[in-house]
Amino acid sequence: MTSSMDVPFRGGCMCGAIRYECTEAPRRMLNCHCRDCQLGSGSGYSATVIMATSAVRLTKGHTKRYEKTAESGNIARRDFCEICGTPLFASSSGNPAYVGVKAASLDDPGWFKPEADVWVASAQAWDCMDPGIPKFQRNR
Repeated sequence: MTSSMDVPFRGGCMCGAIRYECTEAPRRMLNCHCRDCQLGSGSGYSATVIMATSAVRLTKGHTKRYEKTAESGNIARRDFCEICGTPLFASSSGNPAYVGVKAASLDDPGWFKPEADVWVASAQAWDCMDPGIPKFQRNR
């Protein structure tokens, strides 16, 4: 694991059926504690790298997509590997210029450093958040 990120950076799913490449530096890095991210990650939050949609491309395979109406009224999209179930991307109809890349799917997630915890109003009591990271009850 490294503590610095090189561009481009890559990632993929657990079984290797899907690979992606990111050709720009991240716009933001967040921990999202909304209930949808909890369910989508199987954890208390989703560690997410916010990228320009145009800077993320699949280099191998195709994702399966799940869509639902979010609390905001926008369509929330979750892309994952149909074979192994690895969560890979999250996006919203409310802001199609950006996509969230799941930090755990990076080849080297060691450089991920969240700048904020968002949707902490939905955080679970057992979710121990870093007190040094700014908190937002809902979105930033």
